[in-house]
Amino acid sequence: MAGGTNERRMKSAPKLRTPLPDGLTKQALRDMYYAMVMTRLCDDRAFALNRQGKIPFAATCQGHEAVQVGAAYALKRGTDWLVPYYRDTAMAVAFGVTAKEQLMCLFARKGDIFSSGRQFPNHYSVPDRNIASISSIIAAHVTHAVGMALAFKMRKEPRVTLVSFGEGSTSEGEWHEALNFAGIHKVPCVFLCENNEYAISVPQQLQMAVRNVADRAAGYGIPGVLCDGTDVMATYVTVREAVERARRGEGPTLVEAKCYRAMSHTSDDNQLTYRTNDEIEALKGRDPIPKFEAWLKERGVLDDDAMASLRAKAQAEVDEATDWAEEQAPPTEDDLYTHVYAQGPLA
Repeated sequence: MAGGTNERRMKSAPKLRTPLPDGLTKQALRDMYYAMVMTRLCDDRAFALNRQGKIPFAATCQGHEAVQVGAAYALKRGTDWLVPYYRDTAMAVAFGVTAKEQLMCLFARKGDIFSSGRQFPNHYSVPDRNIASISSIIAAHVTHAVGMALAFKMRKEPRVTLVSFGEGSTSEGEWHEALNFAGIHKVPCVFLCENNEYAISVPQQLQMAVRNVADRAAGYGIPGVLCDGTDVMATYVTVREAVERARRGEGPTLVEAKCYRAMSHTSDDNQLTYRTNDEIEALKGRDPIPKFEAWLKERGVLDDDAMASLRAKAQAEVDEATDWAEEQAPPTEDDLYTHVYAQGPLA
């Protein structure tokens, strides 16, 4: 009896060594892990479907999962708004987008809740979950986010807008206009730069003379802060501080999360034309999912068996979603003017 008890104690998860970050429970941490794994599996499935000729286009999120999930959980659900960009699969999943909804979008089916199958993949638009519609024009959505935040301030609503973008977006005029306006009017907006080191094929050092995007914040009179975008907890803590600062009426913050893009820019890109094999191989050591797994195990939140169970559950969900979405009907000519005119085409 005594030996059996000792054996069970040895196999049990270790006790928490440090307190959890403010605002997060153990269940929230499990959900964050599930969102990251789900995103990775959806991402893999998207590229596989593209190579099979079943979907026309895919944009990878691999390497961004930690920054996106950490940022999403720093917001107050049902209150704050998310204005994402096209690489934000993990952020959308963390905000409630399901595997079926993601696959319907990829297959461009009529039942796609974002655009009825008539928009680019990952162009999320889910107003009932506080996800604003994506703009196809790079950085134009940053001005949209600032406009939303200004409205919240004018209405005296305790809401915050978080807008995300890659470092390439910071070379666009709309980005500078948005930050300048936000700084002047102290709107409750958090600017999140997911710096993955490449704007398609152009490395950061050929885009800007400063070392960090966050260094530009001073020019707009707002704080600029850095965080490790491959560390979900580091991102969560940094973004949460910026969100609460905005909610207190202290204005916007520019957060730069240093991450990386593990694959080509999209399914239409070939990263081997501008990256070496050694560079690509080295990226594997920066994978945010194993890093989070180690953090969870150290604190006794999940053990190996629990993580394997969650991965299997996510895989089954993605498999089911793929088969189901592929069988759904595509849009027809009758859907041509859906979401274009208020009441159909003009006579």
